[in-house]
Amino acid sequence: MSTPYEQFGGEQFFTDLVADFYRGVAQDPGLRPMYPEQDLGPAERRLRMFLEQYWGGPKTYSAERGHPKLRMRHAPFEITDHHRDLWLKHMRDALDNRELPAEQDRVMWDYLVMAAQSMVNQPTTPVRGMLLDPPG
Repeated sequence: MSTPYEQFGGEQFFTDLVADFYRGVAQDPGLRPMYPEQDLGPAERRLRMFLEQYWGGPKTYSAERGHPKLRMRHAPFEITDHHRDLWLKHMRDALDNRELPAEQDRVMWDYLVMAAQSMVNQPTTPVRGMLLDPPG
C-alpha cells in the first residue's frame, strides 16, 4: 500500500510544489517581509521537508528540527487573514501547476486551507459568526 507522499509523486512533486510556491512568495510585497532570511532557500527546504513528512514521506523534518510545533514556530509573526489569503493564493498557483487528479487536489487543498487557517494569530474577520472583540 502506497503512502499519500508516493501517490502525489514523491520527492519531485513536493520539491516542485514548494519551489513554485516560493517563487510567488519572493515577489509578494505582502508576504516577503515575513521571511527574515534574505535567501528563501532554507524556508523552502523546511516547508518541503514538513510537507513530505506530513504526507508519509521521509521523516527528515523531525530528525533535524524536532516536533513541528507549527503554531509555536509561527507565533513571532503577526499572521492575519490577509496573510493567510496571500499564502493560499501562491500555494493554489503552485498546486495548479501540478495537474493532480481532482480527488488528490481536493485532499491536498483541504489540508493546506486548514493549515493556513490554523496559523492565523491576528484574525481580522468574525469566527463562527461572532466578533472576537465585540463592541462596547
